[in-house]
Amino acid sequence: MMKTSILEYYSNLAKSYDENRFGNSYGQYIDQQERAFLTSYFQDKKYTKVLDLGCGTGRLLNFATHGTDFSENMLNVAREKHPEKILAVGEISGIPFHEKFDCIFCFHVIMHQNREETKAFLNECYQKLNKNGTLIFDYPVKSRKKSVSPQEDWHAGNSLSVSDVAELSKDHWKVKNTTGVLFFPIHRLPKAIRKLFLPLDIFLCRTFLKNWASYHITVLEKI
Repeated sequence: MMKTSILEYYSNLAKSYDENRFGNSYGQYIDQQERAFLTSYFQDKKYTKVLDLGCGTGRLLNFATHGTDFSENMLNVAREKHPEKILAVGEISGIPFHEKFDCIFCFHVIMHQNREETKAFLNECYQKLNKNGTLIFDYPVKSRKKSVSPQEDWHAGNSLSVSDVAELSKDHWKVKNTTGVLFFPIHRLPKAIRKLFLPLDIFLCRTFLKNWASYHITVLEKI
């Protein structure tokens, strides 16, 4: 699916996106894992400017000061929820803010890109971060890609391995941490009991077993 078609897809989905993606037990399971990670990460940080890159409808904007997305319709929903945030239309390879950030995080975006687009994303974030700034992003783990259930051919089409990330980031970044998300094949479990697995899932995804999670969240430091 071409970028214009992906934009149209998300623009049309904007009003129902939150309910469609995160209003069910599967989406809530992932949302809670990501929130647990971000809450833990930011708790001792004194950042003044944080960008949610690909913020969509603003699901995680409470962790950021700024947000950008390629869909104006998605941003309109985000503005309704977070009128205090600074939001603008932009691309992952064309961040629309002149200022630099202490931290940029990007969730559920790189999975839709190819390798060249991922390189462009890393380069743009490098340019937009302060010295020793931090970039956080997630991606489907190559070894577990089959467990990720895509809605479309392009959705979750870009999977990476730890070595892929190390190769892509070797010249300008230091890998600080990698955490897993979705260790259990939760979509195969009865909806009524899924949330019971969440605390154990979060724990296991912070151990060596994270290598078998469906997604990784990687923290890079600009060097």
